Amino acid sequence: MINAYQQYQQNSILLASPQKLLIMLYDGAIRFIKAARKAMEEKDFEQANYNLVRAQDIFSELNCNLDMDIDISKNLRSLYNFINDKLIQSNIKKSVEILDEIEPMVEDLRNTWYEASKKVKVPQQ
Repeated sequence: MINAYQQYQQNSILLASPQKLLIMLYDGAIRFIKAARKAMEEKDFEQANYNLVRAQDIFSELNCNLDMDIDISKNLRSLYNFINDKLIQSNIKKSVEILDEIEPMVEDLRNTWYEASKKVKVPQQ
């Protein structure tokens, strides 16, 4: 049975604009990276693996949904692949340093898309 908070979360996702969904994905990736770092610091490698795989899933999803007819998508694909590779390396090596390298990149991407989303005019229904 779904509780009220889970129902709210589900509705938030279903009703979100594409721009909001993109921001939510980046927020999730950042949350998973931070959780993986904390787990690594606590030597909880099972939890670190779980969180890094979730972050990888997000970047795989972002990558798969790129419209390759748009020029910037080629650059984003390279960046998403780079970040995904670093997430894998961090997981294999149990390296917080690799997370320190990519977390600011992910935050910059999120903030850039957030700023761009504020400039998009959503048609009124």
